[in-house]
Amino acid sequence: MKRARRPRATQPAYGYNEAKILNASHVIVFCARTAVDDQHLAAVLEQEDRDARFATVEAKAGQHRSRSFYVGLHRFDAKDTQHWLEKQVYLALGALLLGAASLEIDVCPMEGFDAKTLDEALELRAKGLTSPVLASLGYHSEMDFNALLPKSRLPAETVISHI
Repeated sequence: MKRARRPRATQPAYGYNEAKILNASHVIVFCARTAVDDQHLAAVLEQEDRDARFATVEAKAGQHRSRSFYVGLHRFDAKDTQHWLEKQVYLALGALLLGAASLEIDVCPMEGFDAKTLDEALELRAKGLTSPVLASLGYHSEMDFNALLPKSRLPAETVISHI
C-alpha cells in the first residue's frame, strides 16, 4: 500500500498499530474475495492452462472438479465460504513470513485495524474484496520497545501433541 493511500484505519480503536503502518517501508494488504463464482473458477482454470500447468486434458478436468468440489462444500454444505476464503489468505501470509525471515526482513502481521474503513479507502468492496489482515515490512527501529524485550512462548509440550 503506497504511503499516500495509508488511511486512518487504525483510529480510534487500533491506534497502537498506527506507527507500524505509517513507518513501515512497505505494507501489504492481504485481500480475500467476498465470493467465488463459476466465472472466477473458469478464469483461474484458463490462466493455469495458458501457463501450462496441466500435463493432460484429464489433469485440467480433475483440477476443475476438485476446486469446484471445495467451493461447493464451503458454499452449500458448511456455509462458511467467507471464512474459508479468508483462511486461504493466511496461507499466503505464512509464506510471506517465512520468505521475509529468510531475507532477514522484519514483518508485523496485523488484524488490529478497521477493515471497513480500509476497504472503503482502497475501494476493495467494489472489486469484490475485503481485507482480513495486513503485514508491514521493513527493519525494526531502535525505538521499538518490543524488539528489546525477550520473546515469551508457552512451553512446546503445551502446544504440540505427539501422536
